Amino acid sequence: MAEIKEPERLKADELAWQCDPGVFSFTTTEELPELDEIVGQARAIKSLEFGLGIENPNYNVFVLGEGGTGKYTTVKKAIERKAKDEAVPDDWCYVYNFVEPDKPVALSLPSGRGIEFANEVAGLVAILRRDIPKVFESKDYEQHRDEILEGQQEITRVLFERLEVVAKEKGFILKKSAGGLSVAPGKDGKAYSQSEISKLPKERLERLNHDLKFVQDKLSDTIREARKSDKEAKERIRALDNEMVLYVVTPTFNELLEKFKELEKVAGFITRLKTDLLRNIDDFRPKEEMPFAIGPIQFQQNHEPAYERYRVNVVVNNSATVGAPVIYEPNPTYSNLFGRVEYRFQLGMATTDFSMIKAGAAHRANGGYLVVHAIDVLRNIFVYDSLKRLIKTGVILFEDVWEQFRAVSASAMKPSAIPAKIKLVLIGEPMLYYLLYNADREYRKLFKVKADFDNVMDRTDKNIEKYAMFVGARCKEEGLLPFDPTGVGSIAEYGCRLAADKGKLSARFNDIKNLLIEASHFASLEKSKAVTGAHVEKAKEEKRYRHSKIEEKYREYITEDTLMVDTKGAVVGQVNGIAVLNPGDYAFGKPSRVTARTYMGDSGVVNIEREVKLSGKLHNKGLMIIKSFLGDRFARTFPLTLAASLCFEQLYDEIDGDSATCAEVYALMSSLSGLALEQGVAITGSMNQMGAVQPIGGVNVKVEGFFDICNERGLTGTQGVILPKRNVKNLQLRRDVVEAVNEERFHIYPIEFVDEGLEILTKVAVGERDDKGRFAKGTVNDIVERRLHALATKYKTFGRPVPKKKPKPANTDDKSNENSSDKNK
Repeated sequence: MAEIKEPERLKADELAWQCDPGVFSFTTTEELPELDEIVGQARAIKSLEFGLGIENPNYNVFVLGEGGTGKYTTVKKAIERKAKDEAVPDDWCYVYNFVEPDKPVALSLPSGRGIEFANEVAGLVAILRRDIPKVFESKDYEQHRDEILEGQQEITRVLFERLEVVAKEKGFILKKSAGGLSVAPGKDGKAYSQSEISKLPKERLERLNHDLKFVQDKLSDTIREARKSDKEAKERIRALDNEMVLYVVTPTFNELLEKFKELEKVAGFITRLKTDLLRNIDDFRPKEEMPFAIGPIQFQQNHEPAYERYRVNVVVNNSATVGAPVIYEPNPTYSNLFGRVEYRFQLGMATTDFSMIKAGAAHRANGGYLVVHAIDVLRNIFVYDSLKRLIKTGVILFEDVWEQFRAVSASAMKPSAIPAKIKLVLIGEPMLYYLLYNADREYRKLFKVKADFDNVMDRTDKNIEKYAMFVGARCKEEGLLPFDPTGVGSIAEYGCRLAADKGKLSARFNDIKNLLIEASHFASLEKSKAVTGAHVEKAKEEKRYRHSKIEEKYREYITEDTLMVDTKGAVVGQVNGIAVLNPGDYAFGKPSRVTARTYMGDSGVVNIEREVKLSGKLHNKGLMIIKSFLGDRFARTFPLTLAASLCFEQLYDEIDGDSATCAEVYALMSSLSGLALEQGVAITGSMNQMGAVQPIGGVNVKVEGFFDICNERGLTGTQGVILPKRNVKNLQLRRDVVEAVNEERFHIYPIEFVDEGLEILTKVAVGERDDKGRFAKGTVNDIVERRLHALATKYKTFGRPVPKKKPKPANTDDKSNENSSDKNK
């Protein structure tokens, strides 16, 4: 019988990387300098700098990476570092449109001058409100106004006196009525009655009728001249008003124009404001507020003063901005990004004006950088399409996006668009990046820069030093206790565990920061001046305890034999596999019993989970690989004719992944050979058609999961886990597991080929084919091949009658007998 090779066992120092505190030259992290660079993201930083530096509007940036890798912090620092040396963008104001009042005008002014302009105009209006009423109350103004009015009244009096003379000569008088002046026959200021008119001679009546038309024409001429005189008087008063107001306001307006003369649009607005002021001088005259009533309730009527339209609404004020603005919008709703027009409600009516226009994040980021999370953009209606439209058109519009959904369109203001120059930075998960890239063709044109954040970095001395500096920086930032070298070493080991690679460190700095906070808490409870490695280990254990209730329930079910998992003895066709359960916040290894049964038939290997639709595609792929492996190894001279079933016992949820492929092969080989498998050794690993064992994920929690079950029941010194040799670099096991291996109470077996694990489990040589293509007698492969050959032969002949021998003929000659004898020989 072939000899069994001694299986390879991993040593304690191969199970986890331990950071030597002696590599650090500090006493505590307080001594370390500030960390002024981003750790472990060289590729992402270079991509980000490229995207921020290129001026083309289509080169916007999508920053992608796993959560907790410091994407936002990194982006913020990188953008702020670049933006501080760039020019400060203009301020933006909205002012009244004197031509189209429902379309307010946007004005740009150099940084800081927007609020200056608003204050100057507000001061101008205050002066006008104070000085113009004084003009109208001055004696000089009243004297000139009275002269004009008295002159006009005198002209009117003379005109009507002349008319009265003419009317009197013709026998008529001027009669006042509700409709105005009229002409009537009369004498001595008294009109004739109807009876008196009827008594007049015929000739007199004819004469009166003839003169009536003449007098009426004179009346019309007089009224026309009186109105003309009144109009001229009003024009003279208006000219007087303008002259007096101009005398007061011209110096103020000239001073304002002088301050903003280099800004053409601003100067144009000041000129139009002055013109409108002269047209609406009456608005500056003192007015009495008249109360009005609705039912029993009285209201004080509040007339909107005309001078409100002379205000300046500064929507973007960059007076305090240093460099280009960097705006991060945590809640990118449409109104938060693109602004809104507010309304005031009075007596059930909604009114608004240009002074109620409010800017959004896009306005504040104009000339700089806008940072938003992609998932928030996609959650809010209208936002994604509006952002793309902003990039394509280069303008920011105030739009009522709900107008298209209303049954009746409502009249609303339409403020003029503001030219935009914004570098947009989206932050999101890789899934969102690839979803948008493949589903939206416009996205590819508008977001051409991909800044991909890695979740790991190489474990070099330089990066370990940066890890220490990161710890020091977070301690100062969060107000934590400083860490000593042992504490920083434990943090580095934790980073290695998160990376699941002894040659890497994790870049998930949010998880690292959380551990720093928790370790500092436990150190402070012990009144320690610094955080040590013991405090970090305490924090890790406490976190594990807080999250491991589900794991403990599973372990309890297994130890009390509710979930049947053997950890000692040997059983035919049964092996322990290890799955990973991850509810979301905590992953752990769960041992599971894998069984196989083989019998005569031609259905092949049947996966019970697949038949009941409890297996995923990857698991089904593993089954196909097993069929191919068995066929290649044993079906060379005869067909592979068998029926076999594989099952994960007591599994009631869907299973996926191919990490149980090796375990399924071992169960099948055991069932075919009749050789029992050690139950104290669990197996994890996938394989290819050639029998090479492939690496799997979650190797640390798988090993620890089976170890915890064995430790709960009592370690025997024969228990362990078989795992792919290519996963050795991923091992960063807990210290209790490492100690058990070091004391030879638990074992880790790395294998490269599936046969190595079979020898460990059966303690029988697997065997290889010799020059004649035969397996050595008594090996696992020899036993399995003989069983498969027997199954194929029996299946071929099953149910067929055994053929009968033909009887010999009675009369035969010597020759025939001789031939027959030769044949028998």
